[in-house]
Amino acid sequence: MDTPHLPRRRRTRGFTLIEVLVAMTIMAIVAIMSWQGVDGIVRARTASQQRLEQVLRVSSVLAQWEQDLDNAQDSGVLPSAMAFDGASMRVSRRVPGGLQMVVWSLRGGTWLRWAGPVVTTASELQQNWMSSQQFLGSEVGQLRTLTGLSDWQVYYYRGNAWTNAQSSADPTQPNNGQPNGGQPNPPSGITTPLPQGVRLVLSFGEGSGFSGNVTRDVTIGPQ
Repeated sequence: MDTPHLPRRRRTRGFTLIEVLVAMTIMAIVAIMSWQGVDGIVRARTASQQRLEQVLRVSSVLAQWEQDLDNAQDSGVLPSAMAFDGASMRVSRRVPGGLQMVVWSLRGGTWLRWAGPVVTTASELQQNWMSSQQFLGSEVGQLRTLTGLSDWQVYYYRGNAWTNAQSSADPTQPNNGQPNGGQPNPPSGITTPLPQGVRLVLSFGEGSGFSGNVTRDVTIGPQ
């Protein structure tokens, strides 16, 4: 009588210590690579968001600049409705209820904007004009619009040509051999006409998030 064969017991084989260490090393490398990829995506997203916010900020500030120039108003009592001295740009603009002096100024890499009170009389407007000539950048109500600027320049468009606003005069007027672009200071009651256009050039410094210059041209309509 044949004896039935008993099934052989299979030997179970586990992982060796070396195999476990190799597997853990591979998993660690994959995890590090995955984390670096995620971190890179987060950094790129953060940088893009900051860049977008900066662009929107610049666009908003330039829109305010353009609005101030669009509303520039010759009053007949000031030498000019706008004046640029290299540090500050002063604009007399019309607003609901009267006229208002606005000053844009670059101080310590920061572009500031200050708007004076609304006035309705010639004497008040002249007083505000004189006060704006002494703009210090610490006046109550001044706003910090942009930072990181290294320089700025303003040009006027008159007589089919752009000229530096610091020395620009109306080329349609005769040259009397005087300074300030060949033009004497206008007598009392006579104002320098507004230019046909204004060009703004902002230069950004290192660390500002921008490189090069930003230029904005504004057309000044007839009064």
